[in-house]
Amino acid sequence: MQSKQTPSFVTLGETMAMFVAKTPGPLADIEEFHRSLAGAEVNVAIGMARLGFEACYISKVGKDSFGQFICQAIRKENIRTDWISTSTSHPTGFMLKSNVTDGSDPKVEYFRKNSAASTLSTTDIDENLFKAGTHLHLTGISIAVSSTMREATKHALNLAKEQGCSVSFDTNLRPTLWPDQATMVATINEFAFASDIVLPGIEEGKILAGSDQPEVIADFYLQHGVKTVIVKLGSKDAYFKTSSGESGTVAGFPVAKVVDTVGAGDSFAVGVISALLEGKTMEQAARRGNLLGSLTVQVRGDSEGLPTRAALNQLEKES
Repeated sequence: MQSKQTPSFVTLGETMAMFVAKTPGPLADIEEFHRSLAGAEVNVAIGMARLGFEACYISKVGKDSFGQFICQAIRKENIRTDWISTSTSHPTGFMLKSNVTDGSDPKVEYFRKNSAASTLSTTDIDENLFKAGTHLHLTGISIAVSSTMREATKHALNLAKEQGCSVSFDTNLRPTLWPDQATMVATINEFAFASDIVLPGIEEGKILAGSDQPEVIADFYLQHGVKTVIVKLGSKDAYFKTSSGESGTVAGFPVAKVVDTVGAGDSFAVGVISALLEGKTMEQAARRGNLLGSLTVQVRGDSEGLPTRAALNQLEKES
């Protein structure tokens, strides 16, 4: 069993077993699937671990084969699993994902209601995880899954802030998981305002900040105490602005063929967070985010395109 050392990167959320169709077509017609992991937070944890950060993932799985698969796969990525608990009364969630060939968003069907992860609570959060130098990454998905997971996420956020840890928040809107848009907007922004780094998409900005102008979106969060905002502008660029007044737009990387868009935002988060934790400039962080996002859309799978440290060093040297 892994020893419980203090990790430099912590995140929490729900990981599901994902079954990706091996061939294009309606999911009802597919007979063969490839199994892998799905979950925004675990995607980021995988990316950080591949870059050499000691990463810890907090979650809960069912006492079933899907849960065993998830834990085994996470361990293979050198992510700490000491804080993944097991439920004997709730199953591990899973999902089906279609195979697309034209770069469009794939069809996804979720089977996560009353999952083990949805029962994650404040008692599953170990306060010893948060020490000076630790970074906590959160998303709008974990706080939408269930009220208990939302309370657990808030507890982790409070513990991290008490210890002076840096916190990033990817807004990651999932309207179907919320009772209504007003509740979604209010809750997402509550967590965003309490974070140091906020990573909204341009379309999300329209809903959360009432504007599709990157600077207006950034100012909205900066006025509520956020230190750094990086707005993802789709396949084009990324706009950043800080509380100190630094701002700029960083061009994206051209991609000859988009294979799968899912996971690009998570990869962008890996690039930004890793660069900032290494002391890189905001421009360098946004550029790395764009680079990792471009790698992910060129392969099938949510995290398959995330590079190792050696591969990233070579890519940054060449680009």
